[in-house]
Amino acid sequence: MTPNPLDWRTLAAGPDASGYGPQRIVCLTEEPTEWLYLLGEERRIVGISGYTVRPPRAREEKPKVSAFLNARIDKIVDLQPDCVIGFSDLQADIASQLVKKGVQVTIFNQRSVAEIFSMLYQLAAMVGQEARGLALIQGMQRRLLEIEQAAASLKRRPRVFFEEWYDPHISAIAWVSELIGIAGGDDCFPELAKEPMGKGRIIADGSTIVARNPDIILGSWCGRRFRPAHVRARPGWAGVNAVQNDQLFEIKSAEILQPGPASLTDGVEQIHQIIMDWSQLHA
Repeated sequence: MTPNPLDWRTLAAGPDASGYGPQRIVCLTEEPTEWLYLLGEERRIVGISGYTVRPPRAREEKPKVSAFLNARIDKIVDLQPDCVIGFSDLQADIASQLVKKGVQVTIFNQRSVAEIFSMLYQLAAMVGQEARGLALIQGMQRRLLEIEQAAASLKRRPRVFFEEWYDPHISAIAWVSELIGIAGGDDCFPELAKEPMGKGRIIADGSTIVARNPDIILGSWCGRRFRPAHVRARPGWAGVNAVQNDQLFEIKSAEILQPGPASLTDGVEQIHQIIMDWSQLHA
């Protein structure tokens, strides 16, 4: 592997934090890429996931080296990264292959809002941007508190079903469920949100969802376009409040299923607006 171009003697000569931490980073998911751009440290990124859409310029500037469950290991090694950053046990196989080739790998496994903030702070510190990262994090936290306070004024909180996949039905993961609560809604399946894997959040029988009668249905089908007509056509769903009142909305996966800046900003803002609009219809 290529050593850090700045040795400890060079670093000791001045206070510039830019030389600390990994200098050649490969991001196997979108959230570290977006965060490094927000921190002004995009120069460190040498490879990204092919699913990256935030920020849009990353797709133009950085080579794509991975999907989510697989990666071009040889291409990553050729980029001579001094750190590869991934997400969750689902990328354990990729991480194992890279480690065996002598690559340093950091796998985060954030599943809750608090864990997302922790990941952002740790990554900011890794690249010498602890102060800037903390300022950005605190700004996001203040906005979440504002949203939560605005939602507290609702006379009634809507029941919200978040559908991560449709066949079989998969409900909201922890951070999504938490953001629904912050935004003013009540997750229809809070008991499933604690399950880290999608298979643990499968709802095999759609009638279970019908029985909980969601007021709002949010669809984010893991990169596939959400189709409200598909939901309306489901047998037995015609009487569901969300279907009757046309409260079927898409939140793009990149804006809510990415456990990073996007979900804490654009994702929760969209959910909050949908809920506040719903509240006006039911004032």
